[in-house]
Amino acid sequence: MLIVIFNGYQVMKTILPKKNSLLSKIFLKIVAAQDKVINPQHRSSKQRLKIALEQLGNNSIETSLVVIPDLQQIAQDYPQYHWVIMDTLTTFVRVNSPYVLQGIMSNPSAKVRTDIQVALTVIASRDVKKDPKDEQLNLSHTDMRGANLNGANLEQTNLYLSNLSEVNLSGANLKGAILSAANLEGANLSGANLEGAILSAANLEGADLSRANLNRANLYLARLHRANLDDAILDGANLREAKFSN
Repeated sequence: MLIVIFNGYQVMKTILPKKNSLLSKIFLKIVAAQDKVINPQHRSSKQRLKIALEQLGNNSIETSLVVIPDLQQIAQDYPQYHWVIMDTLTTFVRVNSPYVLQGIMSNPSAKVRTDIQVALTVIASRDVKKDPKDEQLNLSHTDMRGANLNGANLEQTNLYLSNLSEVNLSGANLKGAILSAANLEGANLSGANLEGAILSAANLEGADLSRANLNRANLYLARLHRANLDDAILDGANLREAKFSN
């Protein structure tokens, strides 16, 4: 369990600013939380998974920060549970960070909770070769403001009506992703692969799309005011009724 906690700590170090006292506080709370978490050592993989999934529904951020790295390890060690775990983590994100427009308007600069960021990091860095065919990650109607998804693999992911404002998606793979009506205002999509992505009615105001691959992307009715399209690939893109100015 200590190895799992340390791994979670390392993940958070890449997310939070250096010398951030919040990191130390969270780590201490995680260590305290492990006393409340059933230790899954020496149990079968199925038992470990069952226990971890039960603990994930605990609604405690500290417990989630212990359990999520453990689920990641199970997914890596036991391929048969890979998709169950990824599907569970996407559900965890949707339930705990829903896109509620009224709340967004009252606090537009808020960022995702630490445990949501850790879950997203696990999802985005998963071994996609283990993904079953004809399945799709569902992160629709989700609030992910300010998340760090640099280099994330979200190919074919359903991100319909999600809030991705100020999200770092630099170099991310969003090929064929569904981003209709998504809020990508101020998002960093530099060098991202958006080939064939559906961005109809998406808000891309002020987004950085420099060097992005938008080949055959659907940008019908997309809002592109102040968006940076330097060196972006737009071959075959649908820009019909896209708005480049207010």
